Amino acid sequence: MNPATALASVLLDELVRCGLTEVVLAPGSRSAPLALAAHADSRVRLHVRVDERSASFLALGLARRAERPVALICTSGTAAANFHPAVVEAHQSGAPLLVLTADRPPELRDTGASQTVDQVKLYGTAVRWFSEVGVPEERPGQVAYWRSLACRAYQRALGPADPGPVHLNLAFREPLIPDGDASWCEPLEGDDGPWVRTRVAPPAVALHLPPTRRGVLVVGDGASNVRRYVAAAGMAGWPVLSEPSGGARYGDHAMSSYHFLLGTPEFADRHRPDVVVTLGRPGLSRPLLSWLRHAGEHVVVTGDLTRWPDPTRSATQVTQAAEIPVAAGDDAWLGSWRRADAAARAAVDEVLDGAGLSEPRVARDLVDLLPSGSLLVTGSSMPIRNLEQVMRPRRGVRVLANRGAAGIDGVVSTAMGAALAHNGPAYALMGDLTFLHDQNGLILGPREPRPDLCLVVVNNDGGGIFSLLPQAALRDSFERVFGTSHGVDLAHVAAATGTPYTFVGEPDHLPKALRGEGVRLVEVRTGRSPNALLHATMRDAAHAAIREVL
Repeated sequence: MNPATALASVLLDELVRCGLTEVVLAPGSRSAPLALAAHADSRVRLHVRVDERSASFLALGLARRAERPVALICTSGTAAANFHPAVVEAHQSGAPLLVLTADRPPELRDTGASQTVDQVKLYGTAVRWFSEVGVPEERPGQVAYWRSLACRAYQRALGPADPGPVHLNLAFREPLIPDGDASWCEPLEGDDGPWVRTRVAPPAVALHLPPTRRGVLVVGDGASNVRRYVAAAGMAGWPVLSEPSGGARYGDHAMSSYHFLLGTPEFADRHRPDVVVTLGRPGLSRPLLSWLRHAGEHVVVTGDLTRWPDPTRSATQVTQAAEIPVAAGDDAWLGSWRRADAAARAAVDEVLDGAGLSEPRVARDLVDLLPSGSLLVTGSSMPIRNLEQVMRPRRGVRVLANRGAAGIDGVVSTAMGAALAHNGPAYALMGDLTFLHDQNGLILGPREPRPDLCLVVVNNDGGGIFSLLPQAALRDSFERVFGTSHGVDLAHVAAATGTPYTFVGEPDHLPKALRGEGVRLVEVRTGRSPNALLHATMRDAAHAAIREVL
């Protein structure tokens, strides 16, 4: 057996023994040993994509929804560079990716050889661990090295305290395909289980907080152990402020209008808490981030004490676990939050119901319409912010968003991957620029696994979020460099890939448009200027309603 085939087959076999079940491949020549090993192994599900960026975000979506490592393979050169945005997002959001980049051997580097770039530590600090594996050779000891390396890579990506991407750079000399000779200088087979068995340490001793009724639980993107903390907050009489992708916007303690509550100075001043406990990475609401600075105690709960989310620099304690005790006293604190939240939500709903088809209404109605057990992947620009402001509390929907680096790239492919890993119907909500940025995500070969995924694209012909920012006042330059009207017919984009397409022109058309199976596209057209005015109207109505109940 030639060394390239031996390394690839042993490495993949050991990763499978560790628990690997999904492999994403962007085809190329130098990666042939890895591609053939993945194709031959019936224990893994192989996904092939012609675009490396699409492949990498597909792997990201699979890893985020499955919460286990996914292998991502490409050839050498710029192919590996196209993985970089997804690796950055995986780093920021804690997604366990195993990035396996094929490379030229050392003698071809710095010689002008085709498709040869410097791939050593290509992704810099955006990976949890990097290894230059070395050119495989037929000599004793290589199998133990390869198998132990695979175990370490898999476990480092998995975490569990700090999951994230791991990069193995694999230099292969030719021949790159099997030569028909099965002999090797030592046994290539592994044990029944992993070569190295890892043991995870027991969780750290939790920080015990003093009892208080004036506490708040804030849940941002990427939070873990959410249900336990929500239950404890409920027993303590605390309101829960959860971002849509935080996974805690359910139950009668969830305050879905907190963005408007904390944007009302009179409410924010009267509701300064004794303690705030934050899970995950809160970062959507500026009023919330400003309000955190005024908490008497701000406890950040994170799995990794070397890196913790504290964008406001207001944390007073950081811990791996916290105990929220039951506090004696009346429900005046919680009741005040509930009254204001109900008033704000009713005011916002009244505005939306009277405004016809709009971006916030599509976001609100979409979540309400989803069947229990659904997955919703949302874009990181306006869609996630619309959900934050108008999504009503409910159970049975899992919301995912690429909020680590919060880019608009790769959302179609991320949704594809997440849908493939989800046991149930999947949906995605995104803007037109986000969709166009990753339209290659719709390209699926006839033999590829296909998810049940409905893509809802809100098309306002440009970058709608900028109409809500100070840039909108720059009349001379705004439309060219921020508004970026494109004029693309999304029906034609769908037709190019054979994707079923439906246009929604009225609010009551949405329920029927969502029905179907497989990958399909639903387009909703809106206007950027009306959307900006509607957001201002929502804000004013909510603030007025809140002041009435104070």
